[in-house]
Amino acid sequence: MKRLLLLFLEIGLIVGLGVWVYLSLTETSPIARPGGVEVTVQLPDARDKAVLYKAPDGQFRFVVQQDDKQQVELTAEEVATRMHRDRLERSWGQKLLNVSDPFGYIWVSIGLLGQVLFTGRMIVQWLASERSKKSVVPPVFWWMSLAGSTMLMVYFLWRRDPIGLLGQSFGWFIYLRNLWMIYRPRTGVDELPKSATNEIVG
Repeated sequence: MKRLLLLFLEIGLIVGLGVWVYLSLTETSPIARPGGVEVTVQLPDARDKAVLYKAPDGQFRFVVQQDDKQQVELTAEEVATRMHRDRLERSWGQKLLNVSDPFGYIWVSIGLLGQVLFTGRMIVQWLASERSKKSVVPPVFWWMSLAGSTMLMVYFLWRRDPIGLLGQSFGWFIYLRNLWMIYRPRTGVDELPKSATNEIVG
């Protein structure tokens, strides 16, 4: 019964994660214009997703949604002017990390911490093996793997990077499964030596 419940739980997690990733990557702009196409335009105080359409006068215009939920129509010249001004006013940190607002630092910090945990787990495993004089994988290795992978998945979702998400999602379930096997409740038979278990079965 417990194994069946665990199986349903794992399937539920896989489906839930898949739906979350799909909805995040396929999120569309609430802006609608006849013949409009969705484009990514990085402007300050506005969502990245905008709509580019051809106005009745034959000119192309961008419709962006600002952070205050207002929709603003901009000509290509106005978008170029805003982008140029934004790039000139960015600090060296914003240019280095490719962020346009202070919240970008938070997302990049999550991704950086996730990568530090993901890399640090190998150092922890190496030190544990050196101490034991044999190859061992301590539980903290799986905890660091799970935490680092989760942070990287959140970061890749923010960046809308499906390749990075795909690379982390499969391993995420492996880390979770290993932690489950380490900390799952043990039955009396599980705790007996193999020889004693054979005697009980026989």
